[in-house]
Amino acid sequence: MKPITDISQLDLNKQYTYADYLTWQFSERVELIKGWINKMSPAPKRIHQEFSRRIEVQIDQYLKNKDCKIYDAPFDVRLIKNKGQHNKEIDTVVQPDICVICDLEKLDDYGCVGAPDWIIEILSKSSMKTDEVDKFQLYEENRVKEYWIADTENCIIKAYLLNEKTNKYELINYYTNEYEDIPVSIFPDLKFDYNSLFKDL
Repeated sequence: MKPITDISQLDLNKQYTYADYLTWQFSERVELIKGWINKMSPAPKRIHQEFSRRIEVQIDQYLKNKDCKIYDAPFDVRLIKNKGQHNKEIDTVVQPDICVICDLEKLDDYGCVGAPDWIIEILSKSSMKTDEVDKFQLYEENRVKEYWIADTENCIIKAYLLNEKTNKYELINYYTNEYEDIPVSIFPDLKFDYNSLFKDL
């Protein structure tokens, strides 16, 4: 298959697969959501990066000596319908801002094959619908255990946990208070101090 070197060569009204994605050699970042191209903003704002650094440092510290890994974007997560799918059959490749994977067999040289255990997306104006609607549904369908949406402009974290019986997300809490601790449901002994994440962003 001939490499694509410019995003303008793609038909945005067409669905693609991971096999197509591997041939793309342009600088723009894109994701595939059920075959459809999702263009990503070229560079996040400073507060996005600052928040990401703050929370990653704490997660990384917590995961030392644990069988889980943390990755940040750009990092390809291929969401699959079943094991053994070929690249031509995979139609969803996302790049979460932060993800934690505890089943290390899902990791390969190209990223993660299957759902991470915990995903954090950091909102921007351009990604709001994608993160709050499209990816919310996508992560729910693929059984990502915990999903956080961080709104750095308004200093809010919305934390969702997958109900194992209904396979639907339930809102754990809507964290807005500087005096609150923010717990992680899948890691009961991990909590964040609200101020440590948001103060002086």
